[in-house]
Amino acid sequence: MKDMISNENGDQCPFELNFEPDTFKKGDLVSYRVMGSMEDMPFVGVIVDVHDDHIMLAHYDGNESPEGPLMRGSKESRPKVSEADALQ
Repeated sequence: MKDMISNENGDQCPFELNFEPDTFKKGDLVSYRVMGSMEDMPFVGVIVDVHDDHIMLAHYDGNESPEGPLMRGSKESRPKVSEADALQ
C-alpha cells in the first residue's frame, strides 16, 4: 500500500491507497479510472468484493459502508471501470 502519495508540488493525497492487485481485499481503497470521457480524472473507490479476474467496487464517499451502485473493475494497480457502470 502507498500512504499519502505526493505530487510534484508536495501536495499529499489524504487516502491510503492499495496499488497491489495481488493484495486487494474487501475494504481497501483504490484509485480507479473511468473509461471514456472521464479517463483523465482520478477517482477513489472502496473494494466490496475480490474475484480472480476483477473486483467489485463502489465510489468512496467517506462513509465506512459505501452507498450507491457497485461497479465492476479490472484487477490491476489502477482498476478500470466502464463509463456506463460509473454513471448508473
